Amino acid sequence: MWKSLCSWLLYKCMGWKAQVTEPHPDKYIICLAPHTSNWDFLIGQLYSVSQGMNSNFLMKKEWFFWPLGPIFRHLGGIPVFRSKHSSMTDNMAEAARRADTFRLCITPEGTRSANAEWKKGFYYIAQKAGIPILLYGIDYEKRLITCTKTILPDGDIDRQMREIKLYFKDFKGKHPENFTIGEV
Repeated sequence: MWKSLCSWLLYKCMGWKAQVTEPHPDKYIICLAPHTSNWDFLIGQLYSVSQGMNSNFLMKKEWFFWPLGPIFRHLGGIPVFRSKHSSMTDNMAEAARRADTFRLCITPEGTRSANAEWKKGFYYIAQKAGIPILLYGIDYEKRLITCTKTILPDGDIDRQMREIKLYFKDFKGKHPENFTIGEV
């Protein structure tokens, strides 16, 4: 019932469509962009539930206050302590290697503001764990969720980050002025 409700809300009420051509193996990272609004979270959650996808997501720890903290954790949220220098990528990669299934969604911009310097942690997690990166775009102008490309990290991070950024160049976020791929 929950799956049907989310599908009805996303596709019928809100008018979104999905174009997803990439296979989803047991383990993967979702690189989701553009991230320009808190609405992205709602759209992502509706899509994920409507497709029967359970995935974790990283979110800054400041969002994990009462009463939202328990809700975000229940939905798969993992708090990120950005002020601490931790080995989060190593820990996530190890968790991915050990698990039978691993699905983690990350927004590479790391913020809802324009940021040309995308975070690379998602790439390092995927590379260390030997899992693919599925590129998911949210286009508010077309009301379209798209995943038509998978990246297998090969260690040439500069080339592959350029390829990833170019994939997202034409997507329009809810606030397009808050999205940039920078100079590629």
